Amino acid sequence: MKISVLISNYNYQQYLINAIESVLKQSRKVDEIIVVDDCSTDNSQQLLQNSFLNHNNIKLVLKDKNQGQLSCFNVGFEVSTGDIIFFLDADDIYEENYIEEGLKFYEQNEKCDFLFCAFERFGGETQFVFYYERDRDLGCSAISTLHRRRWLGSPTSTLSMSRATLEKILPIPYLEDWRTRADDCLVFGASIVGARKFYLSQSLVKYRVHGKNNFYGVKKERNLEHLKRLFQFLSQNYQNEFNLWEQIYYEFKTIPEPRYKEFRLYLSLVKHSGTSWFKKLPVASMLVIYFLRRGDFMGNVPSWHVSL
Repeated sequence: MKISVLISNYNYQQYLINAIESVLKQSRKVDEIIVVDDCSTDNSQQLLQNSFLNHNNIKLVLKDKNQGQLSCFNVGFEVSTGDIIFFLDADDIYEENYIEEGLKFYEQNEKCDFLFCAFERFGGETQFVFYYERDRDLGCSAISTLHRRRWLGSPTSTLSMSRATLEKILPIPYLEDWRTRADDCLVFGASIVGARKFYLSQSLVKYRVHGKNNFYGVKKERNLEHLKRLFQFLSQNYQNEFNLWEQIYYEFKTIPEPRYKEFRLYLSLVKHSGTSWFKKLPVASMLVIYFLRRGDFMGNVPSWHVSL
């Protein structure tokens, strides 16, 4: 498989070289590194030209207009050629075996369309962030995302996905809506277009915490109009509502070992599906039977942290 790494940068000249070098030092070499600079006002573009202009597998996209993170994803993917696209923010760092372990995971899990991994926060208190205690096949999540805004992912630098999945998501036209936090477009988008998501429990990315982060510590509500536009754009070909009550069970079955929290979510979707109880009861019964047969009753509650 051909591997592309897409790095987006805006005014991170002090971190940018370290980010790129962390990709160049990978134990499994990547086929191309695409660095998109969003018209930085610091010395980023000059630094990139001086350091990597003639590098044989680094493509520099130096924008002359600042349009935000989503625009970098759009243009970076357009010039990419990889079968798997890994994302990296310019202030973060890959562990040396990240690409090797990620690619191995894709090769061993042929159904994997979208992968995110555990990571380490650094720059202040060191903290490892694990969403689950082991690797997981999280199945598909289109219905739960469209109807509950389920966010099944992680920060940009821990994300990768197949080209076939990204082709269904990008380009997204709402650049002003997603100047920052555009990883939401990737996470929500992959779910809505039907990607099968997996989680890799190894901590393989170092996420830098500093005063300019657009993810860490941000708890403000997402703009509902932005989400509405995004969801409408991504779900144009999705048959919403009409057969919802029929589809809930089949989506739930894509999770090989569902947790109780996931079971409750899908049971709630049946309850609020807007159809008669005569139709709801058989679907609810199938959910219960599947969960009792296949459910993971020993798994830890998702999202736990270890501080050092």
